[in-house]
Parts: sequence; structure tokens; C-alpha cells
Amino acid sequence: MITVIGSANMDIIAQADKFPLQGETVRGKDFQTAPGGKGANQAVACARLGQKVQLIGTTGTDSFGEMIVANLRDQQVDTTYITQEEGPSGVAIILLTEGDNRIISIPGANHALTPERIGELKSVIGASQLVLMQLELPIDTVWSVLKLCKQFEVPVMMDPAPSSSFQMEYMPYVHYLTPNETECAQLFGTSIEETVTNYPNQLLVTLGKDGVCYHDKEQVIYVPGVPAKVVDTTGAGDTFNGALASRLVQGSDLQSAVHFANVAASLSVGRFGAQGGVPTAHEVMKIAENMADKNN
Repeated sequence: MITVIGSANMDIIAQADKFPLQGETVRGKDFQTAPGGKGANQAVACARLGQKVQLIGTTGTDSFGEMIVANLRDQQVDTTYITQEEGPSGVAIILLTEGDNRIISIPGANHALTPERIGELKSVIGASQLVLMQLELPIDTVWSVLKLCKQFEVPVMMDPAPSSSFQMEYMPYVHYLTPNETECAQLFGTSIEETVTNYPNQLLVTLGKDGVCYHDKEQVIYVPGVPAKVVDTTGAGDTFNGALASRLVQGSDLQSAVHFANVAASLSVGRFGAQGGVPTAHEVMKIAENMADKNN
């Protein structure tokens, strides 16, 4: 069982031909709401890729909270450990244009996930094959999860987003850190190759269409990206993390797991929505096998 500990939001999405400048109003093309949040997105990715997964998180008492939980259940995510807190659920305001996005995240009930709640669930967390987490939670809660996982020797995969919440002191507690190129520069301040060399088999830097870079204790490895027609990049990183976690708990070696996750992320950007774009394991394997045949 993979345990995801993190945010569950309702995404409020607007599409336009361009981003507005300061003080400017632009006419939009489309508007919709869709379940999101990095924790929920990653849990849905794990489930759709065939893994048993549970989400630990909080929603509000508003209608968004009910919709978030109902959607997770529909996606075969175990919602047993999602609690409801008085007040609004978390939301993300997403502006899409030209295949790119800008996001404002408002935590709402997500910040009601406390260290005390984590302590109540220590047996659940301790029985996990892997814990997948992000940083859309209070810092004290993040620390409580990391220390508990170290105590129970449960591997942790961390997506350091938002990067402003990351602390270098987390590194000894994290088995896999998966920043994107921008986050890596913000966190470490050195070149990607130098940085991954300092954290072999631990730091995996996602490079968008250019794939992933990491060090395997012998050399820097570049796992190439997979060409894709971009429709919506929202949630691509969450799909990557969910796919990577799914393959690792199945016993795949790191390079094979990264390749699988690359394919999954490339398929996700060709579809609309952070969760709506997540492919199935069958879809990913079909593309991966076709690529392998071409390379042989």
C-alpha cells in the first residue's frame, strides 16, 4: 500500500489566449472546476496505474469537500483517513494559456492536518510500502511524517513543492526527492549535474520534455523525455511522482521506473486536467513497449 500524505483541493480553472498583464483584463475561453491538490493528484495517479493507495488529508465542510472525497472514491483511492474540518476546503486558481499555467494555491482545510493527527495514524503510516508527500502542508506536520517514517523505516518520496517550504534538513529523511529544474536551482543553487552527483540515486530532477536527470553512483544519467502534444501541463509532475512510486513498490529498478514515469507524464500533458490527464498502466506500457521496440 502506498500512503500519500498531502493536499486535496478543488481546482478552479480558466483558459485564455494569453496571461493578463498587471491591471489588465483579458477575455477567457473556458472555465471549469475539477478536483486537484498535489496529494490527491498523486493518489489518483497511483490508483489509475494499478496500485493500492490511501490518502491522508483534510477537506472542509463546504460542498467542495464532499466533491473531492466522492471523486477520490470513484478513482479507487482509499479515503478512510481523510477528515473533515470546519471551514472551506483548499482551492487552486489555475490560469491556462498556450500550454502553460500559473497557479495560486489557497490551503484552506489542508493546513488542519496536524502533527497530532499524524501521531494518531502512526500504525497506518508505519505499515506503508512507501510514503509519498509534498509541501502543501504545515512544516510541523511534514517533520512529524518524516520522523515517523524514519522510525518505521518506511521510504519517503518527496515532491518539494512549493519549494519555498523545503528545508535542507529534510534530506537525510528522504529517499527520493523529485524537484523540477526550476525548483532544483532554487533549492541547491548549483548546476543540475553537480547537484545530482552530490545526491546519487536520491535526487531526480525532472526536465519537462527533456526527461529526467539523476546520478546512479557511477555517472550522471539522463532518461530522455517522450515527445507529446501539449494540451495542459497541470499535474504532469504529480503524474510523474505517482507513476514513479507505483513502479518502485513493484520492485522496478530506478532507471526503469523513471522511464515508466516519463511516459506517464508525457501522456498526461496531452489531456486536460490534473487528474483527468492521468493515464492507465496499460496505456503507459503500450507506449513504453513501442519505444523499446524502436530502440532495438
